[in-house]
Amino acid sequence: MEHTYRLVISCPDRVGIVAKVSNFLSTYNGWITEASHHSDPQVGRFFMRHEIKASSLPFGLEQFRAAFEPIAREFDMAWHIADSARPKRVILMCSKESHCVADLLHRWHSNELSAEVVAVISNHDDLRRMVEWHDIPYHHVPVSRETREQAFADVSALIDSYEADVIVLARYMQILPPDLCERYAGRAINIHHSFLPSFAGARPYHQAASRGVKLIGATSHYVTEELDQGPIIEQDVIRVSHSDTIEDMVRLGKDVEKNVLARGLRAHIEDRVIIYENKTVVFD
Repeated sequence: MEHTYRLVISCPDRVGIVAKVSNFLSTYNGWITEASHHSDPQVGRFFMRHEIKASSLPFGLEQFRAAFEPIAREFDMAWHIADSARPKRVILMCSKESHCVADLLHRWHSNELSAEVVAVISNHDDLRRMVEWHDIPYHHVPVSRETREQAFADVSALIDSYEADVIVLARYMQILPPDLCERYAGRAINIHHSFLPSFAGARPYHQAASRGVKLIGATSHYVTEELDQGPIIEQDVIRVSHSDTIEDMVRLGKDVEKNVLARGLRAHIEDRVIIYENKTVVFD
């Protein structure tokens, strides 16, 4: 498949934004293969994502950025452009639970995810053989109360060494320290095993069972310093009943978790997510 450029824009809403961008692309014979727009009247902001056939343009990304910058300044745009031919570099982080990591590795191995999984970091050694079967480096970085600060310094150094674009907490049962949350803001994705904002924090299935809920779910969201409060990317639910035990809920919930995480990651690596304040616009 021919690669495309993905132009993603967020700016104050006003007349003429689409016309200006479209005219710019038309001037250079840019061929738009996909276009998505959203206007949020509550905050007065406009969101846009265009995919442009790369071969239709007479220049590369750097020249595109230079030519487009005057329009970006005129409309006060927060924007970026990415090349689909450069897959994002992904690091997975996990603990002992295997379902999310196994699912993402399977999707990556089957070429369902247009990304490069460059490493797995874990605070346990349990999943090493599964990961290394995929010829992916596995880094065991134990975390304890006494070693926490040094452990996360090591984690940060590993992420830097792999030049990772995205960090996925695939049931990584540790809370990232505030400096890492800030450093990787908008680039670290977590899966929480409840339909947030319900049942945030630890043991959400136990919380759900104690409330006798009829739906359980999972939430893929960006990591922030405030636990389980980051901008939500994707969610889903599954129905349960009074006859389901906590163990049943855990079993049923795992299927929802891995699907929600995969969809959230796919949206991110395809540049379909725009963060604004504590919300997201996610283009199909």
